[in-house]
Amino acid sequence: MSDLNPSIWPGSATRVSGELNLGGCSSSSIAAKFGTPIFVLDEGDLKSRAMSWRNALEETFQDRAGDVFYAAKAFVSVEVAKIIMELGLNIDVCTGGELSVATAANFPGERIEMHGNNKSESEIAQAMDYGVATIVVDSLQEIERVSRLAGERGKIQRVVIRLNPGVEAHTHEYITTAIEDVKFGFSIASGAAWNAVLEISKVKNLELVGVHSHIGSQIFSSEAFDATAVKLLEFLKRYKDEYLSELPNLIIGGGFGIAYIDSDRPIPAGNLLRQIHKVVTSNCERLGLSVPRFSIEPGRAIIGPSMVTLYKIGTTKEIKIKDGATRLYVAVDGGMSDNIRTSLYDAEYSAVIANRESTSSLRNCRIVGKHCESGDVIINSINLPSDIKPGDLIAVAATGAYGRSMASNYNHVPRPGVIAVQSGLARTIIRSETTADLLALDIVEIAKPIGERS
Repeated sequence: MSDLNPSIWPGSATRVSGELNLGGCSSSSIAAKFGTPIFVLDEGDLKSRAMSWRNALEETFQDRAGDVFYAAKAFVSVEVAKIIMELGLNIDVCTGGELSVATAANFPGERIEMHGNNKSESEIAQAMDYGVATIVVDSLQEIERVSRLAGERGKIQRVVIRLNPGVEAHTHEYITTAIEDVKFGFSIASGAAWNAVLEISKVKNLELVGVHSHIGSQIFSSEAFDATAVKLLEFLKRYKDEYLSELPNLIIGGGFGIAYIDSDRPIPAGNLLRQIHKVVTSNCERLGLSVPRFSIEPGRAIIGPSMVTLYKIGTTKEIKIKDGATRLYVAVDGGMSDNIRTSLYDAEYSAVIANRESTSSLRNCRIVGKHCESGDVIINSINLPSDIKPGDLIAVAATGAYGRSMASNYNHVPRPGVIAVQSGLARTIIRSETTADLLALDIVEIAKPIGERS
């Protein structure tokens, strides 16, 4: 049986003479040219997954298909933004930094949506000045800020309201975003959501064009999305009854799960959207609503499986655990600074020896990093060949989402770069940091009174 489950690894992943190849490039050649650790993006796989979501939305909702917004928070770079743009997808940004990346890629403002539960005035102004089409408002204070800043610019800003439908998404508590006790959105149940509608109706410089929700991440069933759609449609019905008009847009967010390990069973895009379409159309008929433009925001589901992290093993260590058993600790040259998800969410991953194939018996291993933390673990428990040794390359699958984007310089370790591979060619899209990058922000200056500018 192959150690490369196609549900987990990029489409181009294969063994050639025993060695893992990605995009037609061997792991050893990648490591030799770019060093390790390094994020390896299968460019063809990224494009294929992005188009699968766009095509599925258009096929299921047809003339009511809205937009596929790529969720930049999963991972974004200028080159990735360009790829997304050229494929006809839109982009969803959460901060001024993410917007700056989209701007550097010349992403059209009318195809950008801006999120965030605490957008600064400068970020809101940046979005307006660039012509961002839609701002998702998340608090009463933000409604006032967006309206005021739009007025100062003599423009009407399109907004949608982020609603909290109170739906349990059955995922990790840190990535559940639609129960009542979270920081995101206006609660429907408490009446906060309707109060937001009333506040928007009082101001001149905002145009309310729809409702939005995002219920969490890494969700493997349609039930939570179905329940969310019903609650949002019932809210749209209340709006219609009150204002005798209909809001045209319903954005269901993202959070679609991907496979990290063999037991994960993600729902294909088409199957998921067909089920949601059935719920939306039947409930629109029940409520006397027109079917709204329906949009989604996949991030992880597009970029996650398209990227692999390549590490080099530095040391191995036999550790006795309970009942006389042992575990082999395999330490690599990265760790929690390039993948915090295991420490943060107890996330699970798949990995293989990348530079060679082995017929040795399997044994229990724990893949750990080089940082000064016992929690610096990449994979808690995995069976790998017993002849694994220092100098071997380890490839960890499905690291495209929230690996590089959440990376840090803990222990003053430079962050890995990202290379894109396709058809036997490789190119750098984010260069690896150096110690010079780490030192570049250090400044030694003469102390001055606080009020005196340097």
